[in-house]
Amino acid sequence: MKKINKNKLLTLLFLFSSSVIYGQKDNAKAEVTGSVIDQNLEEVLPYVTVAIKSKDFDRIIGGQISDETGTFRIKNIPMGNYVLEFQFIGYKTLRKEVTISERNEKVEIGDIFMIEEATQLEGVEVVAERSTIQQKIDRKVINIGKDLATTGPSAVDLMVNIPSVDVDQNGTVSLRGNDNVMVLVDGKPTNLSTSQLLQQIPSGSIKQIELITNPSAKYIPEGMSGIINIILHKNTNLGFNGSMTSGLTSGHEQRWNGSVDTNYKTKKANYYLNYGLTDGPSPTWGSITRLGDPSEEVWFTINDRTSHLAKIGVDYELGERTVLSGYTVQNWFDNAAFRSTDIQFPGNEDSEFGQEYASEVDNYTSTFNVDAKHQFSGQSSLEVEVDYSRFEGVEKANFDFYGNEIAVDNAEENISTDRENTTINLDYELSLGETKKLEAGAEVRLQLTDNTYKTTNPNFRNSGYDFDRDIYAIYFSFGNDLGKWSYQLGARLEDFRTLGGFNEIDNLEQRFDDQIFSVYPSIFLSYVPDPEKQRDAFNFSVSRRVDRPNLDQVNPMRAWSSARITNVGNPALIPQFTNSAELNYTRQLKAGSITSGIFYRRIHDEITRFGFNDPDNSDNILFSYNNYRNNSAYGFELSGNYQLASWWSLTSSFDLYAQTQRGVAQGEFREVQNVLYNFRMNHSFKASKRLTFQLIGLYRGANTNLQYETLAFYFVNAGTRYSMFKGKGTLSINFNDIFHTQQFSFEGERPVLQSGVFDWDSQTFFIGYSHRFGSGKRQSLKRKKRDNNEKKSSGGL
Repeated sequence: MKKINKNKLLTLLFLFSSSVIYGQKDNAKAEVTGSVIDQNLEEVLPYVTVAIKSKDFDRIIGGQISDETGTFRIKNIPMGNYVLEFQFIGYKTLRKEVTISERNEKVEIGDIFMIEEATQLEGVEVVAERSTIQQKIDRKVINIGKDLATTGPSAVDLMVNIPSVDVDQNGTVSLRGNDNVMVLVDGKPTNLSTSQLLQQIPSGSIKQIELITNPSAKYIPEGMSGIINIILHKNTNLGFNGSMTSGLTSGHEQRWNGSVDTNYKTKKANYYLNYGLTDGPSPTWGSITRLGDPSEEVWFTINDRTSHLAKIGVDYELGERTVLSGYTVQNWFDNAAFRSTDIQFPGNEDSEFGQEYASEVDNYTSTFNVDAKHQFSGQSSLEVEVDYSRFEGVEKANFDFYGNEIAVDNAEENISTDRENTTINLDYELSLGETKKLEAGAEVRLQLTDNTYKTTNPNFRNSGYDFDRDIYAIYFSFGNDLGKWSYQLGARLEDFRTLGGFNEIDNLEQRFDDQIFSVYPSIFLSYVPDPEKQRDAFNFSVSRRVDRPNLDQVNPMRAWSSARITNVGNPALIPQFTNSAELNYTRQLKAGSITSGIFYRRIHDEITRFGFNDPDNSDNILFSYNNYRNNSAYGFELSGNYQLASWWSLTSSFDLYAQTQRGVAQGEFREVQNVLYNFRMNHSFKASKRLTFQLIGLYRGANTNLQYETLAFYFVNAGTRYSMFKGKGTLSINFNDIFHTQQFSFEGERPVLQSGVFDWDSQTFFIGYSHRFGSGKRQSLKRKKRDNNEKKSSGGL
C-alpha cells in the first residue's frame, strides 16, 4: 500500500470548505449519490474520500467521505461537467465523469468498485491478500484473506487469531471471556456443538466471520456473549470463475487441507459450487499432578479427522423485483480417536492403573435452504425463507482398563444421535421516507433430538434420551436517522417449549418439560458529531439475551472421559438470562482507524460446569452442570490498524474482561473476582510488490473460575507469501508457535488439590498455494441474507 501524497492531503483539507463555498450559489441545487464497494471482498467500503473536481483537476467543487455503509450523498453542486474522484488508503484512485444539468439534477452513480493496489485482477473474484476488520454499529466483520492469521486446516486454527475470541485446547470458543456463544453458519443455527462445528469447516471455505456482541431484536437471542456468524464463500462473477487452494501443515503429524470455489453467472442466474477438505491427525499430550495422593495422570490423545464440506446453490432473478435462491450444504465427518490415561504413583508402582480409549465417529449433516424475496413498487419488501437441517452421528468406542487396583472390565459403547432442525422466517421491511424504516417478522424453529446409548460396562446402563424444542417468535424494530443522532428500537417475543425423556434400563422413565414466554428488547443509539466527515462515531446499545441448556448439558447419560473423570448432564437446568449494555467509539485516522468499547453484563441463574468427587468412587471426579447465583461481567476492548509506512502496516488489539462469579464448589460457597486480558499484534511488511512478510504475536492472561486457575501463555508466528502468475497465484509459507510456548496449564484446589499442563501440535510448518481462474466480470446479486443483514446507517436503518 502507498502513503498519502501531498495532493491527497490537500484534497482532504480543502474538500469540505470548498463544498460549502460552492454550495452557496443560487443555482447549486443538484446532488450526486452512490455507494463504494471493495471489489475483491464484495463488501461496502466506508470512509472513502469522494471529491468532485473540474475536468482540468484545478478546482475542488465539493465532496464527502462515504459513511459506514459506503454510501455518499453530495449536495449543492453547480451545473456543469465534472470528474468524480475516489481515494482511499491502499486502493487505486478511481475517477468517473459526471454531468450535472437542469434535466439531470439528481445523479445516481450506483456502485463504485475500488481495487487494492496489490490485488488488481480484471474480471476475477479475488480473495484479498490481507484480512481486514470493519467495525459496524452492531458487529465486527473480519474479511478473510490469504495472510498468516487465517491459514490452517480448519476454522479452529483461524479463530485463534481473531480479536475478542479465545479457543482452548479442546476447541471450545469463548467470546469476550465467555463460552456461552451462539455460532451460526450463513446466518443459521446448526446441529453441531461449537467445537465439532469448527473442526469440520475447512478454513479455505470461509469468506467472512462476523462478531455480533450485542444483537438487535431481529436476531436469535441465544448466546450470552453474542453471536459468531461464519459466512461461507459464494462467488457472483459473470461467466465462469473460481479458485483452488491447497496446504500442508507439518509438525509432529501432517495435516492437509484444500478447497475449490467455482461459479457460473449469466444475466438471470448464478450457479455456484464450493468444496473443502481437511484431513490428518492432531495429537495432544498432558499430565495432571495430584498433591494429595500423590499421583500423576499422564494423557496422550490423537484425533485423526477427515471432513468434506460441499455447498451447492443457485440464485435466479424471476424479474426486476423478485429473486429466488436455494442452496444445500453437505458435510461428511469422520474421526478415529485414541486416548491413553496412565495413573502413576511414584514409589508405589504396584498401584498404578490406566485406561485406553479408541473410538470411531461417523457424522453426516445435510442442510437445505430456499429463499424468496420480492421488492414491491413502493419502499417495501417481503422475504420468506425455509431452512431444514438433519444430523446423523454414530460413535463406537472401546475402553480397556488395566492395573492391579482397578476392578472394571473392558467395555464397549455405542452412541447414536439423530437431530432435525427446521426454521421458517418471514421478514417485512418498509421505508418511511429517506430516514425512517420499520422492520417486522416472524420465526418458527423446531428441533428434534434422539440419543441412544448402549454399553457393556456393568456400572452403566443402556438408555435412551429424546429432547425436543419448539420456538415461536415475532419481532419488530423501528429506526430513524436524525442527522448527527440516529436510533433503533426493537423487541423480540418468544414462546419457548421443550419436552425431554430419559429412559434407562431397569429404571422408571423420567420426563422433563418446560414452557417459557420471554420478551427481548433492544435499543441502539448512535451519535456522529460531523455527519459529513464521519471521522468520529459513538454507538450505544442495550439488549436482553438467553442461554438455553444444550443437549450435552442436560443429557443424564454418563460418559467416560478418562480413568478418573466422568461427565454427566443435569436435566433440571433452567435457562440463564443476560442483560447487556455496550458503548463503542470509532475514530478514523489519516492512515488507519481506532475502535474502543466497554460493556457490562448482568447474568441471572448462570449455567456453570463444576466438578465434585464421584459418589460411587471418591478417587474419581464427576463433572456436571448447575445454575449458580446471579453474576456480573464487564470489559474493555481496544483495537486499531495503522499504515506506519508504505511498506509496513500494523493491526493490534487489547481486551480486558472482569467477572464476579458466585456459586457452590465442593459444598462450599465461593465468590471469585476474575480478570482476563489478551493482547494481539499483527505486523505486515511489504518487501516488494509480490513479496510480503508477517509477524503475529498473542499474549493471553491468567483466567480464574470457581474451581481452578488457568495460567498465562503467549505465542509468536511468522510467515511470508509470494504472488505469482500475474497475481493469479499465491504461495504462502508459515512457521507457527516459533518458541513452542502455546500450551494450557492450570492449578486448582477443588475438588482436589492438583495442577496440570496440556500441549498440542502447535509448533508447525505450513506451506500452501492458491490459484484463481476465470474471466467473468463481477456483478453481485441483490439477495439479502437474513442474519447477514448490515445496517444502512449508524442508527440501524
